[in-house]
Amino acid sequence: MKTAKMKMNKTLLAAALTVALGALSTSALAYPSFTVQEGSVVGAAPNTITADRMVGGYTEVITFGPGNTFDASLLWNAGQYFLGSTSPLAQMHNFGAGAYNLYGIYQASGTVSNVGGITVFTDTPGLGSLQVFIDPNSDTLFTAPGTGAGAWTTAGATGAEDYLIASGMPAGGAGLFNPALPTCGTGGGGGINCGSFGTNTSFALTPAGESYFFGPSPFYNISFQSGQLDNLNISGTQTIVGSLDVTFGTVPEPTGLALLGIGLAGLGLNSRRRKQA
Repeated sequence: MKTAKMKMNKTLLAAALTVALGALSTSALAYPSFTVQEGSVVGAAPNTITADRMVGGYTEVITFGPGNTFDASLLWNAGQYFLGSTSPLAQMHNFGAGAYNLYGIYQASGTVSNVGGITVFTDTPGLGSLQVFIDPNSDTLFTAPGTGAGAWTTAGATGAEDYLIASGMPAGGAGLFNPALPTCGTGGGGGINCGSFGTNTSFALTPAGESYFFGPSPFYNISFQSGQLDNLNISGTQTIVGSLDVTFGTVPEPTGLALLGIGLAGLGLNSRRRKQA
């Protein structure tokens, strides 16, 4: 009876979270669109992009501490813009004249628990930060922190010309790690999909960010991050890599974001599977 109840609770919580996130857009599968002016980046051609999400890869350092806690520090490199199933042409991360990079540095803390062999990650709202930068010369090198409590830093003189376009604070999120998934086996390309996670943060543009994320105006005030989890050990300090999508939405200010964060933290057992492009 206890196992059945756990399964029922997990299903209900996951369904409730899907409804909560879906309510912020026109539908659970249709993300709000936005416009990017690449010409705001020095050296880039005046290209205008309409998209509904950003996709890229991440590297994360996560440290599991006493009391079933964790600290995570993540570096995300944007790779492409998508509108539906189409990838709009962008100068971001391309070779040649006009190329530039866009990256994000994210930190979060929270707790872990185990439900029937599945590890559940629950972020603590208000702990951590999000910073999004543009690297006009595509030359920034990064140094990983020693533990998940530290921040990624740029190495040497590279990154000196990078500038901040957006910042935010974690409002909530959760993830599931399930080593029993068929895609999480060892060998034959296994171990690359052992679960997924979803987080949300406030999202505030700098003046430079308003020139880049051109529309709508005012821009969306919340960002959603949806990623996959590769295999890892739930102990000590680990480094994992995976893919991560970013979408945007709007919630009423100032209380709406706080309420959403509290709701996500309470739900705990979220995970929206990453939508494959």
